[in-house]
Amino acid sequence: MAKQDKKKLNLISQTIFDKKGVNILALDLRNISTMTEYCIIAEGSVGRHVKAICAAIRGVMNDEGRTLYHCDGEQDGDWIVMDYGDTAIHLLTPEMREKYALEELWNKAKIVDVEIIVDAKNPGIK
Repeated sequence: MAKQDKKKLNLISQTIFDKKGVNILALDLRNISTMTEYCIIAEGSVGRHVKAICAAIRGVMNDEGRTLYHCDGEQDGDWIVMDYGDTAIHLLTPEMREKYALEELWNKAKIVDVEIIVDAKNPGIK
């Protein structure tokens, strides 16, 4: 995996975590999908929370100069899909995540070990 890909996945995952998103899963789909290279799946507690996570990701990725090609589901907020070309981000409420079990669709994908700083006051804790 290229260093810039790892950095991007870490940044997205950290943004989700910082907005109190949970159950963050990053998958490497390069050998099993032609639609995207990486996928991040995460949860927000309710639709409004999922929308806030989406807005935070959009801001951070915009600051990085990344183009958001498509975003679907923002109106309802129970399942938002963000398409950055080489990376797809699925943000769901717990009920939607359980119902659709996206992890099962890509059960042959490699899990990417993202680095998330848990305590901003002590950056050494990951």
